[in-house]
Amino acid sequence: MHPRVLEYVGQEKYIIKIGGLVRELPVIQVSNDIWIASNADLILGDIEFIQTVADLLSDRIKVFNPEIIVTPEAKAIAFAYEVAKKIGHKKIVIARKSVKAYMRDYLLEECSSITTKGSQVLIFVKEDVERVRNRRVCIIDDVVSTGGTITALERLVKKSGGEVVCKAAIWIEGPWYTGELLYLDELPVFMKK
Repeated sequence: MHPRVLEYVGQEKYIIKIGGLVRELPVIQVSNDIWIASNADLILGDIEFIQTVADLLSDRIKVFNPEIIVTPEAKAIAFAYEVAKKIGHKKIVIARKSVKAYMRDYLLEECSSITTKGSQVLIFVKEDVERVRNRRVCIIDDVVSTGGTITALERLVKKSGGEVVCKAAIWIEGPWYTGELLYLDELPVFMKK
């Protein structure tokens, strides 16, 4: 098996260690034959964790001299905010995941994710396009598995006239993504033999 694929034998938790912190993640089923160590509770509310990983990754991102950070809506927002703050940015761009009634001019990219049933969309409104155009962009997400979301974000940035100078995440997960990525740690996926 690939180093980021473990045999699923009924594990209920997975222990991570990053930046001197130790956390326990629940192992949950996301499809008929795949389980993941879910970071949802951690990335959505563990302030100490978010600040620690933002400290660790912001130093590595700084060398690419990004002018703006782009992140997908929801789980990675607090993390992207902390990284942006640490590298001296005043704004971030958040790619929305649904079209709202008030959105008039927007760009849309379709993508799929291991944790989302069916396809989803990522959207830049006109103001996001203007913030990204002719700028050096760092794309940030909490975890990259198949690369569906981060690749769609990269297409969206390019459609907007921005230049992706780096892509970063806390974790790379599973065996699928092979593109360039700054990350702090690896998360396995679990499969039955």
